[in-house]
Amino acid sequence: MDTEASAAAHGTALTTTNASEKTLLVLEAAFSYSRFTDIVEATGLPKATTHRILATLLDRQFVTVNKDGGYLPGPKILSLAGRALERIDISAIAQPHIDALVERVHCTVHLGAGNGDEVLYLVRTDSDTPYRMPSRVGHSIPMHSSGIGKVILASYSDDALERFVARAGLERRTHRTLTTLPDLEREITQVRQVGYALDREENVPGVICVAAPVYDHTGTVKYGVSISTITLQHTEDQIEAMSPEAIATANAISEALGYTPH
Repeated sequence: MDTEASAAAHGTALTTTNASEKTLLVLEAAFSYSRFTDIVEATGLPKATTHRILATLLDRQFVTVNKDGGYLPGPKILSLAGRALERIDISAIAQPHIDALVERVHCTVHLGAGNGDEVLYLVRTDSDTPYRMPSRVGHSIPMHSSGIGKVILASYSDDALERFVARAGLERRTHRTLTTLPDLEREITQVRQVGYALDREENVPGVICVAAPVYDHTGTVKYGVSISTITLQHTEDQIEAMSPEAIATANAISEALGYTPH
C-alpha cells in the first residue's frame, strides 16, 4: 500500500506538516503496532521521518523496544498514564452527559460505582418533576436489588457471581427483590443479552429504574448510569423504553474515560 492510500485508509490527513502532529501520529501508532513497517503504514509518513521521530521517542523513553525489535510503550508514557489516571474525576467527566440525559428523559439520573459488594452513588441529578428520589450521593445500596448493581454483576463470570452471593447474601429489600441464586442468575443472563438492567421496585417500593454499564479505559465495568422514576409517573414498560437513552449516555461516558469498543 503506498503512502497516500495508507493515509486515506487510516484517516490520516496528508496535509499534516506540523512537527508536533507528526510526533503524535507516530506515538499513537507505536501504541497500536510493534513493527516499524506497520507504524509507517498507519501514519502515512515517510520512513525516514518515522524513523527519526521514533529515535527521539526512544531517547525520551516514551517508547521502548523488545528483544525482537518491536516497539512498546516506554516507562515515561506509563508513568504519565498512571499520574493521569490518579487525577481522573469520574463525576466531573460524567456530569455533562448526565445533565443532557436528564433534559431528555425528565427523570432522576444516577451515576454509581461498584464499592466492594455494594453500589455507591457518585452523582444524582434531578429533573423538573415535583417528586424526589430517596437516594443521595455517598449512599450505598445492594448490588442485587439495583439496576446499576446488576449491570456490574453482569460483567462477572458465573463463578464470581456465585462467590458474590455466598459472600454478600441476597437481602430482601421489598417483596420483589430477587433473593435466590437461580433467580439472580436468570436476571443476569438477561442483562448480558440486552445490555441494560431493570430495577422493578426491588430496592425501594414504588421506585423503578433502567441502568446501563460504564466501562473504564481497560474495558472493565466499574460504574453504571441509571434513569430512575416512580411508578405513579411511569410504568415499567415506559422506563424500559428509555434503555437506549441510558445506553447511549453510558457509552459516551465510557468513551470519555478512554474506553474503545471492540
